[in-house]
Amino acid sequence: MALIVHKYGGTSMGSTERIRNVAKRVAKWHRAGHQMVVVPSAMSGETNRLLALAKEVAPEKPTTAYFRELDQLAATGEQASSALLAIALQAEGLEAVSFSGWQVPIRTNDAYTKARIESIDDARVKAELAAGKVVIITGFQGIDAEGNVTTLGRGGSDTSAVAVAAAMGAAECLIYTDVDGVYTTDPRVVPEARRLERVSFEEMLEMASMGSKVLQIRSVEFAGKYRVPIRVLSSFTSWDIDLNEEARSGTLITFEDDESMEQAVVSGIAFNRDEAKITVLGVPDTPGIAYQILGAVADANVEVDVIIQNISKDGKTDFSFTVHRNDLAKTLDLLKTQVAPKLGAAEVVGDARICKVSIVGIGMRSHVGVASRMFRCLSEEGINIQMISTSEIKTSVVIDEKYMELAVRALHREFDLDQPIDSLGAKQG
Repeated sequence: MALIVHKYGGTSMGSTERIRNVAKRVAKWHRAGHQMVVVPSAMSGETNRLLALAKEVAPEKPTTAYFRELDQLAATGEQASSALLAIALQAEGLEAVSFSGWQVPIRTNDAYTKARIESIDDARVKAELAAGKVVIITGFQGIDAEGNVTTLGRGGSDTSAVAVAAAMGAAECLIYTDVDGVYTTDPRVVPEARRLERVSFEEMLEMASMGSKVLQIRSVEFAGKYRVPIRVLSSFTSWDIDLNEEARSGTLITFEDDESMEQAVVSGIAFNRDEAKITVLGVPDTPGIAYQILGAVADANVEVDVIIQNISKDGKTDFSFTVHRNDLAKTLDLLKTQVAPKLGAAEVVGDARICKVSIVGIGMRSHVGVASRMFRCLSEEGINIQMISTSEIKTSVVIDEKYMELAVRALHREFDLDQPIDSLGAKQG
């Protein structure tokens, strides 16, 4: 008897009819002999509705106390969907029980709206599983050391599901969503995009960090660290599909040393529209400048991505970096009012009309000239590169947002990503 974790997104839980279908699917797996833990998101649109209500009554300047209440409010969406799923499973004739994050408990730090999981106590869940019950655990949330409800940020239910799977030693974590797997890029941008049967944790981590919305990045980090196989598959297949067929569908995120891994030079093209660039102009080119700028940004709980510093001229330099677009206004205000005056910077400017496009593939380790192919391809399309970031298995560029779809389509063609791969890793066709 294997322990399996299922995670269902908001679209999958979007109505009582869909919740009944989820219950039938889970019941099928349970009746096949598996111990089942299910982590659902809130019903589609519910979290946005709750946050919109909070915005209507919010104070002019949000405080820590406000963000505490925001988490308290947002967490109710998953609590409702979890209870509804437990009731639907009971209607299927199964014993089922739902737990909020604090009841498990799932312990987190106290960074409201962006909390990180620190530990999971699985004793209560294991006891219910041993009693033959299906256990439903609210995604997206936990509890801090002071007993306050916390949430994990957008996509946090993925992280909850993988963390639960890791803590309990699950055989596999199945992420049911509105797509049937991980694609070479977004099919809405490139209709010829191809679904990958397998992808490595490293590649998936880079794709998630570079903008792929299929999985939340922290869920992939957890899975890679604790070696929990993840399968991304569609919840819109019929619930009574053959279980063995269902267990082989979608995309398996697994380990690089798997002999059957696809060995393409580039496995996918990721992109992110939610980027903004900030440049601090005319700062002294002295040791510690990067820390003085980025240290203050980090203290404000703002994540920084691509960083570049220009060559010094007359003892001055320009320092640029990217942040999430939602953090642009806050970061600009911080730099203009607190950091720039201390440094004697000439000016701080922001640009929200940029995007990031990345090529990702473990095959890049053993092939030279991949980045130059990317740069040549973009040049031939007349696309100017503003910033560049690289790692062993990815190259990212920051470009003008208006060229994003053109860049993705051109790179998808350049690296033949519409062509299937045979068992030896060679392109077909």
